[in-house]
Amino acid sequence: MAVRGEARERLLTAAAALFAERGYERTTTRDLAERAGVDAALIARYFGSKVGLYLAALRVELGDGPPPDLLTPDRMAALLGRLDTRGPGPVFQAAVRAHEDEAVQAAAREALHTRLVEPLRRRYEQAGADRPQLRAELAVAAFAGVALGRSSGSFTELSKAPADELLALLQQLLSGG
Repeated sequence: MAVRGEARERLLTAAAALFAERGYERTTTRDLAERAGVDAALIARYFGSKVGLYLAALRVELGDGPPPDLLTPDRMAALLGRLDTRGPGPVFQAAVRAHEDEAVQAAAREALHTRLVEPLRRRYEQAGADRPQLRAELAVAAFAGVALGRSSGSFTELSKAPADELLALLQQLLSGG
């Protein structure tokens, strides 16, 4: 059995992986405990509930400090790479559908806006663009749609496109060029 602090960290690690792989709704507390190698009762002890664990894992994933905006090439490449390997996580899922749990939806929506929309809004605002909030939301929604479409396999060329080619086209599209 894991030591107290170690069990908490293992649950956070398991949660980040499973929520990214399966989404919130399809991940059970049993799955989380098994992946972490701990008793499922520890989820309630450390986080209060599955929702609490989800929210804690989301905070860890997001980190501290303002992120670079989506149009920064390294940021876009990192996000696309993570989406290609881990699939769309809760933040990207919040861009296209609501979670059943209102607390989860609120946290995912806040993360989506804080980590993706707000940095782009600032970029557009500094550039003097008309309607910077709308432009930022549109760009994030387009990126999320491309990422989800790529991972679904429903778009043959999009799914097969090499990452560097896709990044160049996305950068051009989202920059308005």
